[in-house]
Amino acid sequence: MSVSIDVTSVSADQYLFAPSPLAELGSALHLLVEPAHHQTQNGWVTAATAGIAPDLMDRILVADYLWRTSRSDMLLPAVPQPTLAAELDVLDTLDDEAWVRDALMTSSCGVVPLRDDLDSPLVDDVARKIARDRAGARGPRALDFVDQILARPGATRSWIRRLLEDCDSGFFADAWTRVVGRLAADARHKHDLLERHGLEAMLAAVSPALTLTPSGDRIVVDKLQDRTASASGRGLTFLPSTFSHPHLLVVHAAGRRPVLNYPILAGLEEPTVSVADIQDRLHALDHPLRLRLVRSILRAPQTTAQLADAWMVSAPEVSRHLAVLKNSGLITSTRRGRYVLYEIDIVRSARLGTDLIEALLR
Repeated sequence: MSVSIDVTSVSADQYLFAPSPLAELGSALHLLVEPAHHQTQNGWVTAATAGIAPDLMDRILVADYLWRTSRSDMLLPAVPQPTLAAELDVLDTLDDEAWVRDALMTSSCGVVPLRDDLDSPLVDDVARKIARDRAGARGPRALDFVDQILARPGATRSWIRRLLEDCDSGFFADAWTRVVGRLAADARHKHDLLERHGLEAMLAAVSPALTLTPSGDRIVVDKLQDRTASASGRGLTFLPSTFSHPHLLVVHAAGRRPVLNYPILAGLEEPTVSVADIQDRLHALDHPLRLRLVRSILRAPQTTAQLADAWMVSAPEVSRHLAVLKNSGLITSTRRGRYVLYEIDIVRSARLGTDLIEALLR
């Protein structure tokens, strides 16, 4: 599973690296309404929440359809501006149909796959149904909010702009001042990597979840989605974020310049684990005998013969199951004289749950 971005004929100068105050505000709002997804940011969330006026927090929750479960495409600009006001001005240039599509038909969300032929929910009955179904699945408040957008797009757009401006003055401006220098430095670093060492090296520095196909014509984003996008003739935008870990967001709406919103890691986070590796570990544990073998090995290193004797199965059968566990990385083997001892990789096994959740959130 992955999101594949066609970069055929995309030249180096068509890759854009820049911080976006609107994208970072979207990440900050997501943090405030979904703090459980971001344990490393608990300190910031606690401090920010304590300083936010209750009325402002109520309005943030009213509009959380735009940033709770997935991020609205309109919050991830393809051409970032230096200030939040400038990015909001760009949104104001969109007509109602384009604005509503960007607000509601979130391509970075893997919940409901989007068809490339869908138009704005204001004029497309199928798109309207998808938008309302998504909202309805999140509860009556989300559905009421989406229905308000569909019924009164102009007034709701103005209300949302005022909300984002109030968030800026209420808590975000100070946070942006603290992080913008780091975001700009990271963007420059990624741009320099691309110029000096090429696309593959740059992608590896952005995220271990990004790879370049051997042919060099596609960027593959390791996510639990199956989607394709094209940067050919449009280019590709990279938006660094200090707030978004573990999310790696991809805007891949048809006809739009793709956008990658990636987290800047502080160096303390564990390495990103691929979806395929996590599937291998889960598969390794989906057999009752393998679970019994792990139980024995967890208590003390064991040989194949010891495990066969303990569970009253043949040595060849034990060997087959040990091979599956070893290939998944859950156990390791060490030769001691004539014997091969198997033991648990405690760190990797202990992180299975965390790695799974981060892959699902990515």
